[in-house]
Amino acid sequence: MKKKALYSAVMLFFTLLLGGCDYALFDSAGVTGQEMGNTILLTMGLMLIVVIPTVLLSIWMPWKYHTTKKDSTYEPDWDHSTKIEFYAWGIPFLIVAVLAVIAFETSYSLDPREPIPSDKEPMTIQVVAMDWKWLFIYPEEEIATVNEIAFPVDQPVEFLVTSATTMNSFFIPRLGSQIYAMAGMENRVNLMAKDQGEFRGISANYSGFGFAGMRFKTKVTTEEGYAEWLASVRNSAQVLNDEEYARLMEDSRDHQVEYFSSVNPLQFKNIIESFTGVESNGRSN
Repeated sequence: MKKKALYSAVMLFFTLLLGGCDYALFDSAGVTGQEMGNTILLTMGLMLIVVIPTVLLSIWMPWKYHTTKKDSTYEPDWDHSTKIEFYAWGIPFLIVAVLAVIAFETSYSLDPREPIPSDKEPMTIQVVAMDWKWLFIYPEEEIATVNEIAFPVDQPVEFLVTSATTMNSFFIPRLGSQIYAMAGMENRVNLMAKDQGEFRGISANYSGFGFAGMRFKTKVTTEEGYAEWLASVRNSAQVLNDEEYARLMEDSRDHQVEYFSSVNPLQFKNIIESFTGVESNGRSN
């Protein structure tokens, strides 16, 4: 009775422990994330072809040939079995070969830099990692935000990612790939949401004191909802000039969302080139 109660308590503990898990990678709202989740499940299923029989045999063998079973004898009269050799070597070989093909194909099909096929032109959002906040620039709209982005559902988005300080990692778990942000360099990741909603964006690379609060909101809306969001940003009294940018460069924790109704469309380029001693001060026509 005590053993049964202990077993129930252990199972309850692990159930509660896993109850708070967020299976974002397997409940994706993005095209890329869904394909990644399916690939992970496929590879896990292939590996279970070996894992499950191995686990079952590790239980069955000790039970069948335990020393307490005095009447059971094991006297093999052979020294080779082609059937066993086939299962022991052939099946793992086939699984590794299939996994190699999957890895090769998905290395190209899930390349974050490759545009996502769509009948819509991709929109561009420039991403700058700071200490400890995210600056987003919409060069076509000439607006900027801190710790919040928005775009329409079924709209391919190309994120251009860099860092104004230390190396970081830009990641929206419900949508797909993470990509590193490095000072003086531009990285790219293409994402597209197939469901509306508000999704959590995070820093996936430890970057110091304020790392835990370096999060942002990703709002995926209808075309009308996106237009309303743009209007609210344009109505902001804040402008991302040199003084405001210098303020953002100061270290901060759990930074609040901010809207900037105007920004130099070359700001992102200037940030990258500031690490090479070159800066573009002009504005595009």
